[in-house]
Formats: sequence, C-alpha cells, structure tokens
Amino acid sequence: MKFMKLGSKPDTVQSKGDDARYVATELETELIVTIGNIKFYLHKFPLLSKSGYLQKLIATSRNEEKKNQVDEINISEIPGGSVAFEVCVKFCYGITVTLNAYNVFAARCAAEFLEMNETFEKSNLVYKIDVFLNSTIFRSWKDSINVFQTTRDLSPNYSNEFTLKLVKRCLDSVAYTASIDTSKVDWSYTYNRKKKLDEKAVPRDWWVEDLCELHIDLYKQAIEAIKTRGKVPIEVIGEALHAYARRRIGGFSKGSVRVIDKSLTESIIELLPDKKGSVSSSFLSKLLRASVFLGCEETVKETLKKRISEQLEETAVSDILMFDIDMVQSVVKEFMDRDPKTHPKASVAKLVDGYLAEKSRDSNLLLQNFISLAETVSSFPRQSHDGLYRAIDMFLKEHPGIGKSEKKRVCGLMDCRKLSAEACEHAVQNERLPMRVIVQVLFFEQIRVNGSSTGYSTPELTTTTLNTEDDEWDHVKEY
Repeated sequence: MKFMKLGSKPDTVQSKGDDARYVATELETELIVTIGNIKFYLHKFPLLSKSGYLQKLIATSRNEEKKNQVDEINISEIPGGSVAFEVCVKFCYGITVTLNAYNVFAARCAAEFLEMNETFEKSNLVYKIDVFLNSTIFRSWKDSINVFQTTRDLSPNYSNEFTLKLVKRCLDSVAYTASIDTSKVDWSYTYNRKKKLDEKAVPRDWWVEDLCELHIDLYKQAIEAIKTRGKVPIEVIGEALHAYARRRIGGFSKGSVRVIDKSLTESIIELLPDKKGSVSSSFLSKLLRASVFLGCEETVKETLKKRISEQLEETAVSDILMFDIDMVQSVVKEFMDRDPKTHPKASVAKLVDGYLAEKSRDSNLLLQNFISLAETVSSFPRQSHDGLYRAIDMFLKEHPGIGKSEKKRVCGLMDCRKLSAEACEHAVQNERLPMRVIVQVLFFEQIRVNGSSTGYSTPELTTTTLNTEDDEWDHVKEY
C-alpha cells in the first residue's frame, strides 16, 4: 500500500478522556473547536494561516467585548468528522501525519471544507493531497479500490458537489484500470479463479476477485462504469457478477441463502448483462433459486426463467435439480415458446429425462407430475429413449405401490424401438416393468437382431451404461 508522510515534528496531539484533544504546548488555548462530542483545544495562528474557512468563521463570531477570551466554534458538519479534522490539525502544526488509501479521501474532503488551498498558503494540504492522489493512489489498482471503498464511510450529510466529484474520480480510476488492454496490465495480484492460466498472459478477468471487496452500492457503480466504457467483454462482466454472488451472498452456492441478502440478490440480478450467454445457466439457476426462496417480485423470477430458457440446451441436470417439477415445466414451456426452428430440442429432452430420473428417487413424487413433465417434451426428437427408460425405471422402483394402469401410463411414455441393445438387455430382466412392455422390448430387439443377420442395420443409437447387478442405472454417458 502506498503512503505519503507530511510534516516532521513529533506527534504532540494528546487525548484527555474520550471527548477532548489538545496539542501539548506551553501556549494557552486560544480556540476550541467542537466536532460532535469531541472538543479540540487549539491555537489560532497555525490553523488560521492555512484555513480560509476558519479565518472567516472566527472573524464573524468574534465579539469585541470578549476579545481576550477563548473563541469556541462548532463544525460538526465537516466531512470525515473528528478523525479527518485531526489530520488537518496535525498538518497545520507541522506534525508528522501519514496519508494512505484508507484516510486520504476523508482528509481531502475535510481540507476542501476548511478551504486549505493555495489562496492561503503555497503547497497547502489540498495541493499535496491532489498530487498524492494523481501520482500514486490512482495509479495503483489496489489503492484505487481501497480509497473507493472508503467513500462509503462518508455520511450522506456531507455530500456536496465536490465530494461527488471526488467519488467519481475514484470510480473512474477503478473502471479505467479494469478496462485497459490486458497486455498493459502490471499483473501482480492474487488470482483465485479456477482456470488454467498461461503464466505469461494476464487473464481477461484478472480484476474480478478484487472488486468483490466492494460493498454492493459501490460494486454496482463500478460494474456500470466498466460496462459504460465498453472495453470489457460482456462474458467477463457475467463472470464478475457470479464471483461477487459467491463471495457476498452467504450460502449462495449451496442453496441456503439468508433473508437478509434479498436486496443484495436483487441488485445482482439487475446488473446482469442482457446478451444471451453472457452469464452461465448454472449462475442463472442459482439466482432463480435464491429469488424464489427470498420471495422476490414475480417479474424478477419471470425474467430469470426466460433467461434460463434461452440457453436451456446448455443447462446441466445439477443446475435445475433444486427446482420442483412445476418450475422446470414452466421453464421448458418458456423454451418451447421460442422459434422452434432455432433451438435444439434433443438436448432439452435429455435434460428433462435426467431431471426426472433424479427426482424419481423421491417417493413423494406424484405420478401425474412425472407424466406431465415427461409429456411436455414427448414431441421432442430423441435418437434414444435410454434416458427416459432410466427415469421410468427409477420411478417404478421408488413407487412400488402403484397399480397396473398407472404403470401402463408411465411406460407408455417410452418408445421401445428407441432403446439401445444394452437398455433392452436390462429391460427384459426388469421385474418392475409390465409384461406387455417386456414382450415389446423382446419383439423389437429380435427384429434388430434379425436385421443385423440379414445385412440390414438400424441406425446406431446412443447408449447408456447400466448396472444389471444392482438392477438400476448407474449413470448416463454424455452425448
């Protein structure tokens, strides 16, 4: 962290209790400055020679009848409060004071308030701090973030045109550095992103983790400023938001968000880039899950469902497994409402099959809910029905009490002609299936075998791996 030392005299500012500060000297106190509940016992010459504000305030408050008495003034409205004022006091007395990213913003605002500019003394505090900011702080990535973070500590009561302008300078410094070409980045920062990195190349998202330190109010400003510059790929903005959600929303990755994070969650959703694919399906699913749990507005949830549906073909079963069937069905229907010529239905059918297989492990899953979701994608083209068979088999296993008619309805969702040889081998030994289905499987398998022996071959079907010993599917291969 960069710093600047001003003054050379030893620190003679002392405390008396919690509410009094004074400069140890043989001279009598001439001026009492009150800030909040703290009183500073000081001397006029060091202060009035550098502060135009105090000069005018003392002049207007002076009473000729009490000219030999101590002047008392109250400037509780000074930005940065007593801590920032003490920095200014030490500068006036020539006492050594150290400025860094954590106190320079408040000190600069206080110096502006006190009018410690070049009008009253050359190389006054305003000038020195500006030089420090421009030549050091704003040229350091970490210091720029740290000083920007301290802007939030300033009370809204202190907000004015100058402080807003200074906040913008801090913001611009952060946004500019995050937006520069990576070839120009002096990269010596901690990088926690789980990616394979070229040791010589700076990753595009090198700044993402560092901005996670910002409070959401400041983070929103930073992301919007970076977006406005238009230099950072929109996908990196998406990665940044995902990283921030994981860091700042308790339990976000595990699905156990806290009610207190509702506003934070909504703010992140508002910042999502509009472009399809700018954020991952996994991230969108986690946001939807959080918005449901936190009771966010319906418009928020509907927006997320639409975003997920736009890239449903890229979604993994694990991303939607936390949703109930009604939610998944709603997302699938949103997907179907899009132009049917532009979206790949086969991958969505595979996704739903995998979801049903996992959900069927719940013995409380209703038959009608299972059938309803399966029928939603029944018209989707599938090269293989192995995934659907796995879901049906799991449902029958976990619901042994259902009747013959219910079994018939469930098995009627599957086309036995589209089962792989491996799936057929499993099905004919499956006592959970109705006999009629087993016969159908044997029939079509025989046709396939006969076709192969006569030189006729059916199109090769994607297979799944079965565990015939345990009489259930182990996993589905990617295809």
